[in-house]
Amino acid sequence: MRQVFDALGEPVRRLILELLAGGEQPVGPLVTALQSRMPISQPAVSQHLKVLLEANLVSVRAAGTRRLYAIDPTGLDAARSWLAGLTDPLGLFAQPLDALATEVARGRSARRAAAGGQDSQSA
Repeated sequence: MRQVFDALGEPVRRLILELLAGGEQPVGPLVTALQSRMPISQPAVSQHLKVLLEANLVSVRAAGTRRLYAIDPTGLDAARSWLAGLTDPLGLFAQPLDALATEVARGRSARRAAAGGQDSQSA
């Protein structure tokens, strides 16, 4: 998780993610788009992409001689889950509590059924 937020801490990497939000792209157009906003070299962009790859925030696939980069939902989902835990700290207990409520209800039903069976046997 730390790797994801370390990667997101760099404004250039966030900008790369914004550029990739429109769909996968080769590194050339990414470099051009970034260079229109700031002085940055192609090797620097490649280094930022490497950090994003290691954090599972982008994925890459080969298409002939080109490498196409795209947003990887794995890292984004991890970040989203962690952030959601801050706004709903008890959310991680929701499913186990639901399961406990189901088991309690089953126990009550079983006791009622057993009690009902005893009443009909004594009658």
